[in-house]
Amino acid sequence: MNRKTVFNQSVTYFWIASNFLFLFFERRGVFDNNDIYCTVVIIGNFILFLVSLSALVITQRAFKSENPQAFVRAIYSGFIIKFFVVAISAFAYIMVAKKTVSKPALMICGGLYIIYTVLETRKLLQLLKPKKHA
Repeated sequence: MNRKTVFNQSVTYFWIASNFLFLFFERRGVFDNNDIYCTVVIIGNFILFLVSLSALVITQRAFKSENPQAFVRAIYSGFIIKFFVVAISAFAYIMVAKKTVSKPALMICGGLYIIYTVLETRKLLQLLKPKKHA
């Protein structure tokens, strides 16, 4: 398996591109017109990036293990970590913001969660495919 750095992952490319896109929309006033708090979206994007990257690294390390259950444990632990970090973050935001919660910002973060999960799964499937010309 070819070891790649954190900066050479599709998750990292998506994070950088989405942050530039969110900042561009913030400058244009698109978020203000729709009651979306850009700070919530950017912080949510950063949290999702860190959690997805950590789950990806945990699962990649499990590929090297001789134990067949290590892969299953890594998948479950990645899911549990992502679920609880996202749930605790959303709960903390809702408790702090109380009546000024930006529901559209939370929906955007939910969409980002799905995108990060798809990118992570795609990357793991690429690692599992056998090389044709190896």
